[in-house]
Amino acid sequence: MLNINNNTSNIKREILVRIAKLQLEGKLEEGVHYIPREMVPRNSTPIRCCIFHDREIMRHRVIARLGCSLENYDEEKTLAEFAKEALERKKPTWPMLTVLDEACNACVKSKFMITNACQACVARPCMMNCPKNAIAISGGRARIDEEKCINCGICLKNCPYHAVIKIPVPCEESCPVGAISKDENGKERIDYHKCIFCGNCMRECPFGAMMDKGQIVDVIKHLMSGKKVSALYAPAVAAQFKAVPGQLESALKKAGFNKVWEVAIGADITADREALEFEERMEHGHILMTTSCCPAYVRAVRKHVPALVPCISDTRSPMHYTAELAKKEDPDCVTVFIGPCLAKRREGLEDEFVDYVLSIEELGALLTAKEIDITKEEALPGTITPTSSGRGFAASGGVAEAVRVRLKKPENLRPVLINGLNKEGMKQLASYGKIQSGELSHDSSTPNLVEVMACEGGCIGGPSVITNQKLAASQLKKYAEEGLSYSGEKS
Repeated sequence: MLNINNNTSNIKREILVRIAKLQLEGKLEEGVHYIPREMVPRNSTPIRCCIFHDREIMRHRVIARLGCSLENYDEEKTLAEFAKEALERKKPTWPMLTVLDEACNACVKSKFMITNACQACVARPCMMNCPKNAIAISGGRARIDEEKCINCGICLKNCPYHAVIKIPVPCEESCPVGAISKDENGKERIDYHKCIFCGNCMRECPFGAMMDKGQIVDVIKHLMSGKKVSALYAPAVAAQFKAVPGQLESALKKAGFNKVWEVAIGADITADREALEFEERMEHGHILMTTSCCPAYVRAVRKHVPALVPCISDTRSPMHYTAELAKKEDPDCVTVFIGPCLAKRREGLEDEFVDYVLSIEELGALLTAKEIDITKEEALPGTITPTSSGRGFAASGGVAEAVRVRLKKPENLRPVLINGLNKEGMKQLASYGKIQSGELSHDSSTPNLVEVMACEGGCIGGPSVITNQKLAASQLKKYAEEGLSYSGEKS
């Protein structure tokens, strides 16, 4: 997994900060044109062939951050025109992800290669075990015939010197559902009908060619208009900042939000309802139930493992229930969910109570632009304090645990966690689909609750996080401990 501390992430975040500052100053249309040349000055060392190509790629990144797609890119259109379009936009557009053709490196097809670490040993396990006889020894080392090779990886597994390496295409490799492939020019394309919007490609592409379409312009527009805007922040957001409960509320209100809701409140509602639903399903003889709060997982099942659809919990997500509370209190408010998830943007388009979805990166940019330091803010009490298990939803295992503590007979729960929805995770889901359809047998040891988190580690490992996952997990633990106890929860 590509570390969050990398240059492409830093570039994308700097663009967000510049856009936010310009918009807050009322200068977005006139100033956005200068972002590429300011970030790629004339005397800089080019990354690509020249600074003018670098500036063109930077221009594309700005367009994506303004919330516009690059698939049908009009090169005659100025950045000022894209900014005007963003400012006049009534609602976010589908899809939430876009491919920057200029940024894509058109990586060579994934393949295996034998390095000079090869010792041309007598055992020759790479050659002896190759199912297609694609390996031969010549010039004092093993060599692969690419025309015969089927990329099975057996040579890599058998080499005692680790002389065989795999050269991957990171975005294709990271996609759990095979939604990314090359076009006739070798550039990557996303099949949005297959895509589950997990954000893996966005996180793993070393060239930053896969980008989420921003909604920061839309949100700032409403904040500046004087409308009542309600912020709904996910528990994973609290895990990204070194702050105590209440400081995030203070910072968000200082940033212009009229009301701040902690989405862990909605998580408590989700856990209550899922626990009740689980008991009812088991009483009616169901084999298993899966959680439903991860929209990337839900879409993965609906698109790729239809046999498992009947097992998905009918309970809505914490985002939905929190947004519903906000709209009930003030039907005219603009609701803005804040989290680390790309798939939440897809869910937000279909949710009647959610108007916008900001990423943690966008929140960080807004706070930076307004010169707000969360750690220096006074802690404000929330309207409602959620339980520690509600706040724990952001980590893998958190949802299953929240359901467990609410069951009348928790000893009957047999949970299993799918921590990160990669290709292996999809195979695991397919196996549960076969159990559901009767193709595979089940017994008393078969799991009856499957918790699925598309991101490894849970939401704290989402594609738009800004903090190392280990630190985020530690911060989440402290944050959750400040929540209320629920009967049955461990102290």
